[in-house]
Amino acid sequence: MTETFLPGTIFAGYRIERLLGKGGMGAVYLARHPRLPRWDALKVLSAQQAVDAVFRARFVREADLAAQLDHPNIVAVHDRGVDQGRLWIAMQFVDGPDTGALLRRAPGGLPPHRVADIVGAVARGLDAAHRAGVLHRDVKPGNILLESRENEPDRVFVTDFGIARAQAESTSPTEPGTVLATLAYAAPEQLTGGAVDHRADVYALGCTLYELLTGARPFPRPSAAETVRAHLRDAPPRPSAVRPALPQGVDEVVARALAKDPDHRYPSCGELAAAVATAVGTKQQPAPVGGSVTSRSRIRFALATAVGVGAVVLGIGTVLALTGNLGGESSALPTSAARSSTAAAPTTAVGDRTDWGSYQTVIRQFPRLLPATPNAVGHGGIRCHPVDLGGNPVELNSQLGELARLQCDGDRNPVERLVVNCNTDRQPNPVAPFTDMTVRGDESWQRIAGTGRVIWGDLTGVDGRPTGTVLVQFDPPIRDFCHILVRGGASGQDLYDRWWRDAPL
Repeated sequence: MTETFLPGTIFAGYRIERLLGKGGMGAVYLARHPRLPRWDALKVLSAQQAVDAVFRARFVREADLAAQLDHPNIVAVHDRGVDQGRLWIAMQFVDGPDTGALLRRAPGGLPPHRVADIVGAVARGLDAAHRAGVLHRDVKPGNILLESRENEPDRVFVTDFGIARAQAESTSPTEPGTVLATLAYAAPEQLTGGAVDHRADVYALGCTLYELLTGARPFPRPSAAETVRAHLRDAPPRPSAVRPALPQGVDEVVARALAKDPDHRYPSCGELAAAVATAVGTKQQPAPVGGSVTSRSRIRFALATAVGVGAVVLGIGTVLALTGNLGGESSALPTSAARSSTAAAPTTAVGDRTDWGSYQTVIRQFPRLLPATPNAVGHGGIRCHPVDLGGNPVELNSQLGELARLQCDGDRNPVERLVVNCNTDRQPNPVAPFTDMTVRGDESWQRIAGTGRVIWGDLTGVDGRPTGTVLVQFDPPIRDFCHILVRGGASGQDLYDRWWRDAPL
């Protein structure tokens, strides 16, 4: 077997299309998924490293740790395995350059506002990893990927958790005295063998910030030994000394991020990013609270907060998810007189509007299911309106966030509520059973309009009575950025039989 695969090679069932890049541990290829109409980034451990037990363990570790993370700013891990003695990891393919490539085209540094946006997105991903107990330990421009989107800011991803470790571990999978990090971005405690926590990633993000602003690394020295000495002893450099037009506030941000003592740094990457945004005069997007934010967790939270009518909190899982906003595809804005659900009618006035405004893109995905206009009814008589993540009604022409959501009320025969959730960046939006849901069935489906997955089961309503739920997922490349959640019927099987079998998807 050759060290680098040629285009057309079949490996682990994947068809290799081209080489994306090579590193010390192996190569990454663009590859065609063996069963799904999807491109993956296939990372393959080199033949030389494949015979080394330490490198094999580290490679498997990357997949296992990264697979625990589900965040829009972290490259997702789909699968891993072994083929012909070579370990591989299948990851989300990001069609765009890393920030190191951007710097090669802009050697004097990037515009400060763009740097603030990039650092903010990276910080959200890293903080989510830290909350999950995972340290990256090799944050640098080459591990930050950008994917361009038409008329929108680039989407930013953190990748390569190859030397990551769980924060709770007391030891590192390497020989004593070995530094597993890129020296230009390594925190002093990583270089001296001291205790390493999430603040090492804060330090590395500070080094990356300096480089993105100036085009130069913070401690450029002629040898590795001198680089280490600079990290341990030299004062943090001032970005404005290299690029005088920069706001002087960034000097203070970099100085604190690169403090030798971890206690003197920003306590989180998010606080570092917020300081950068303030220094350059941008509005920083707030980081989510309480863990990595996935579509499912957003839905459950929204459903929990949207229960209304004095509902008792029965567990932030299925009941809440299904009593609030469910990811469904209905699209008619109901008036208070027309709604049959117990939920309060939205206060957003639509008058005689004949279009869905910003939400028209959701309607196009499910034209036979959702109402054609805000004042019409959809399949089964459902009436719909747009809501935010908290279940609050929003204007039809309001600016969409990362998720476009339509909430629909039915006549309880059998649908009580249906919610459609669509990721506005068109990233996959899968479903999974709720924690308090009794699953009765889980199967793949195929219809003229496409394929996907459906899960159905039972849960308890806020009134204590049993009810059913159906969760619908769509396969790529069509509508995989949307999913539907439905509540109603006497049970999941009842809802499956009376709604799902004939649902016009």
